[in-house]
Amino acid sequence: MTRKFKSGDWVKVRGKLTAPKMQVLKYVQKKDSIFGLVDYDNYLECVWYTNGERKTAVFHENKLTRTIETGGLFKTVVERPKFNLT
Repeated sequence: MTRKFKSGDWVKVRGKLTAPKMQVLKYVQKKDSIFGLVDYDNYLECVWYTNGERKTAVFHENKLTRTIETGGLFKTVVERPKFNLT
């Protein structure tokens, strides 16, 4: 089975408007509780930050969508340089 994402991709949970932007860490194994089968190719561990706190969770790859915007997980405020023309 082919994998939809790779480590480092930026994703969001599909269908949620307020979902945080997350970065894919890796594919993880998940055991089916009914049949006892282990799935290696469908579950992703993702990381995101909320108020400076690191959070991780495991999602099925069909619940995620790739985001066009990329960038850091933290909000950075850059001051404009002050020019003195005198």
